[in-house]
Amino acid sequence: MIDIAIIGGGPAGLTAGIYAKRAGLDMVIIEKIYPGGQVQNTAMLENYPGIPSISGSELAENMHMHAKSLGIDFVLKNVVTISGEKGNFTISLENGDEISAKNIIIATGTTWKKMGVAGESEYIGRGISSCAVCDGFFYKERDVIVVGGGDSAVEESIYLTRFAKSVTVIHRRDELRAQKVIQEEAFKNEKISFVWNSIPEEVLGNSEKVTALRVKNVQTGELTDIPTDGIFVYIGMLPNCDFLPADFLSVDEGGFIITSENLETSVKGIFAAGDVRSNAFRQIITACADGARAVRAIENNF
Repeated sequence: MIDIAIIGGGPAGLTAGIYAKRAGLDMVIIEKIYPGGQVQNTAMLENYPGIPSISGSELAENMHMHAKSLGIDFVLKNVVTISGEKGNFTISLENGDEISAKNIIIATGTTWKKMGVAGESEYIGRGISSCAVCDGFFYKERDVIVVGGGDSAVEESIYLTRFAKSVTVIHRRDELRAQKVIQEEAFKNEKISFVWNSIPEEVLGNSEKVTALRVKNVQTGELTDIPTDGIFVYIGMLPNCDFLPADFLSVDEGGFIITSENLETSVKGIFAAGDVRSNAFRQIITACADGARAVRAIENNF
């Protein structure tokens, strides 16, 4: 029976681990793939205090190494479900193992939403991606499309211009939602063009790859086929909490976990931190803050 089991090894989970270890609490971080989280897929960060510019992958690895230097235990397994009550929770892993913990911090982050159109499933990995850092290099001197209008969509559009011949941004509104400073940089980039008031309708392709994206103008209903070699999708996030039993925790309409001010969920002893939590503002720095606050709340109850 350990003091805290942290599910998720992104910025929120790693920060929680660092604070818990320094507080002398017996804990473990459970991560299904590799510590770092979505930040690993971010090309460049320029708003993390004290670090004017750093790649997402480097920041993630720095956090991971910091945690490891403290002797934090990592369990690289997928969580199947959790059960129990405060002081006696059981976390069931995919290999049949179980971890018993007095408290749990859920810091599992999010996954990119899919477009939900015809042809999408067929071409994921063959022209459709949500990671410009991972796949941008493969589109050197090619034409690509970015679907979305938020920070991630615009930032990744700018990053893709390092490789692509052209980047066409498809957005359902007539103005972007991204921060103004990012918008201005995109508008100045000669490689980036915009198709406004339009949504994806169908992914077109041949037996090998994507060849075009059919879009619909939401005002006129007109359909247009835009030729492309690749499609990068950034239209929002889904919380990674499929392992939670139905109605186990209170969630909002989007499935994000609702917490109190001290980040405790509707089940005493279970806390949520980072992007998986119901919160209008999701940034790396807020995820880190969540991880620290959740541990502090648990520590105050010991």
